[in-house]
Amino acid sequence: MNTILNISAYKFVTLPDAAALRETLLARATALQLKGTILLAEEGINLFLAAPAEAVRSFIAQLHTDARFADITPKESWSEKQPFKKMLVKVKNEIIRMNHPTIRPAEGRAPAVSPLTVKRWLDQGHDDEGRPVVTLDTRNDVEIDCGTFENAIDWRITKFTEFPQALLDHKAELAGKTVVSFCTGGIRCEKAAIFMQEAGLDHVYQLEGGILKYFEETGGAHYNGGCFVFDEREAVGADLSALNHRNAPG
Repeated sequence: MNTILNISAYKFVTLPDAAALRETLLARATALQLKGTILLAEEGINLFLAAPAEAVRSFIAQLHTDARFADITPKESWSEKQPFKKMLVKVKNEIIRMNHPTIRPAEGRAPAVSPLTVKRWLDQGHDDEGRPVVTLDTRNDVEIDCGTFENAIDWRITKFTEFPQALLDHKAELAGKTVVSFCTGGIRCEKAAIFMQEAGLDHVYQLEGGILKYFEETGGAHYNGGCFVFDEREAVGADLSALNHRNAPG
């Protein structure tokens, strides 16, 4: 029986008190017997947590009392077992490392497009203005090999810090197209979309909520295989249930 609630969420918001916040969040999570990882940086928060639903939702309710996190809406999935071994809260330079300090989503994010709109565009083969639509996978090669969108652009990067150079090397291939960047939960494609805009691409969007939200809202249309996740489940299918990575299609 699936009794463990797994959540992921992030927000780019300026956190000058990240170090002090680490102690507060670790104490709360430990008291509720949560397991998982919370990353904090001056640029924001990124979290992956799992426990019985009451404990997880209690933690999020407490998090919402801080005005900076009041609009965080976690993506949810369920599992039979606890997929994490311990509870970690870390302070980092970036919540997702890109090594481009001028990319600051808290100061203005790139346009986002909903999962249902992306599905409709892929159904019809173009966006609402008639431009061809391409999906750009911003994840690393190991994650992509577990599953991705049909005909997605895959530059075989091994870590996200390689994305900016890959974009500059392949930028000409994207000219005149509507580019939808995507990743697991939205955090990487948000930075990627901003970088693409700054590089001069005109029609760039990030997939709101990433693959996990796309699965939740569309059932995985136009997507082959599973979605790699960073815990002992290894991957989830389009129904957001655990999928053994070694046996995942795609």
